[in-house]
Amino acid sequence: MTDNDIKEKELLEIAKKIKLIILDVDGVLTDGSIILDNEGNEFESFHVRDGHGIKMLIRAGIIVAMITGRYSKVVERRAREVGITEVYQKCYDKRVAYRHLIEKYSVDSKEVAYVGDDIVDLPLLKGSGFSVAVADAADEAKAAAMMVTKNNGGRGAVREVCDFLLKAKGLWEGILDEYSKT
Repeated sequence: MTDNDIKEKELLEIAKKIKLIILDVDGVLTDGSIILDNEGNEFESFHVRDGHGIKMLIRAGIIVAMITGRYSKVVERRAREVGITEVYQKCYDKRVAYRHLIEKYSVDSKEVAYVGDDIVDLPLLKGSGFSVAVADAADEAKAAAMMVTKNNGGRGAVREVCDFLLKAKGLWEGILDEYSKT
């Protein structure tokens, strides 16, 4: 058994307890690019498989929330499309929204997963039961995380985390069975 096998087994045990996952937006659900046109419109790109992973988590009873330092109508729309009702925007101190979610859902920090990509995410990466940084995260975020995804932010990293959580909870085979029915 390799060190990686041991680490993955430990992470699966930690992930098994997760009841709430909190996602940063820019750099996690998107690749971090913000496109602005001359008309004042904002464009961001989201990965379709990330959205499907979020929907699977919600169907499995896991609470999904977004916390971001910026405000964007695009984020509101994407949250609605994938079924996320807990969206906190313009959060300059993400710990405030984090504490609100923990209290609202009566969960312990050990039951919370957080996915981030930058130094503003350090308090939540360090304070969550299961912390994840995306592959192209800042070095400091990766150092603080328990797990680093193989995929970059906005390029399937969130789906990777969703699948990992569902597998840890023993739900993956049932999901595959559902999709395999003809």
